[in-house]
Amino acid sequence: MKQLPRLTKRQIWNMSIGFLGIQFGFALQNANASRILQTFGADIEHLGWFWLAAPITGMIVQPLVGHYSDRTWTKLGRRRPFFLFGAIFAALALVFMPNAEILAAFIPPMFVGAGMLMIMDASINVSMEPFRALVADKLPLDQRTMGFSVQSTLIGVGAVVGSWITYALAEWFNVDKVAPTGSVPDNVIYSFYFGAAVLIITIIWTVVTTKEYSPKEIEELTGEKDDPTSEKGEKDHGILQIFKDLAAMPKTMKQLGAVQFFSWLALFGTWVYTTPAIAQHVYNLPVTDTSSEMYNDAGNWVGVLFGVYNGVAALYALLLPFIAKLTNRKTTHAISLLFGAAGLISIYFIKDPEILIIPMIGFGMAWASILSMPYAILSGALPAKKMGIYMGLFNFFITIPQIVNGVFSGPIIKSLFNSQAIYALIIAGVSLLIAAVSVFFVEDKE
Repeated sequence: MKQLPRLTKRQIWNMSIGFLGIQFGFALQNANASRILQTFGADIEHLGWFWLAAPITGMIVQPLVGHYSDRTWTKLGRRRPFFLFGAIFAALALVFMPNAEILAAFIPPMFVGAGMLMIMDASINVSMEPFRALVADKLPLDQRTMGFSVQSTLIGVGAVVGSWITYALAEWFNVDKVAPTGSVPDNVIYSFYFGAAVLIITIIWTVVTTKEYSPKEIEELTGEKDDPTSEKGEKDHGILQIFKDLAAMPKTMKQLGAVQFFSWLALFGTWVYTTPAIAQHVYNLPVTDTSSEMYNDAGNWVGVLFGVYNGVAALYALLLPFIAKLTNRKTTHAISLLFGAAGLISIYFIKDPEILIIPMIGFGMAWASILSMPYAILSGALPAKKMGIYMGLFNFFITIPQIVNGVFSGPIIKSLFNSQAIYALIIAGVSLLIAAVSVFFVEDKE
């Protein structure tokens, strides 16, 4: 059976380096978006609703990008145009989001910030899906676990810096960490500027150093016809073809859907509610406190904690291929999710901010595995010429649980738990437990 040629480690790292920049911006968003929106006036029970902009745009954008990147061939290649232009718009959103108050005379800053969150996430999605497909485009089956693990490592590195930078600017470089009510502190604003620069530079690195195989080369290397402009010689039907592909998704993809649903239900709840949960439960601040120095200290410390879990993820991702070889990919993923569940649930019993580093270790293990193992399992069940569209459709199992969480979590936390955000983290931990059990029902074609 013909297959793609093996790449060197350097080539694998070069083709994935752009993910470092993407995750730098994503980490800034995850660690600071709730704080920025609360600064501009969002109530805790409404935070999930504002975050809905992200998964909704992702659900729309990624399948379209996947479909059309499968059928696109330009001088830049197939995938590179999408993540290049996506990075440009994401960088612009990073610059404008913390400065939403400059448009306060026309639009409430809270809605400007939410709009920038939507644009940022849509643009990151435009960049992210083609990166996933690029690994499958370029690597033979026996290197794909390594390829997705390298992506996870670079995601971790970018996320560590992106999560820690607000704390570092404030504590190490004395950049102002407190601002007047209704304004975002300088340390947050400058970190977003830096993230925009890193995003652009790393994407350009991948574009310059990575060559994509043309459809003719793919046919010669794999023996599988790959025409980016048609489907079996027929006229491309656009949206209709996307729905046809969705109906015909492989069995393994459907089974992974349950795992992804509960995994991303947990991730979304963690990103949205960790800052208010730590501020209330560990720093003992009232729900209404969103601008004091202690609240900003809590927000900066959450950035450090997010950096810890991303740092753990970067290191743990390098071990995933070896653990999977000793056991198998399903067992590796299930164990990792269990560590994440234990970490989130244990936060309820912690009152010392520094001890919170321990549960972040378990959460980092889960995060690394979520970013790589499902894709490694999925890629072996997909046809090469459908890699982009199915990687995009797989995003439904990421965005739908986020939408469910965003719609219902706020009212649940307010009505059942008196706006105590710590219970959102407990719910997230239970979701990871369910995801771990669901893994064993997946058919993995090694």
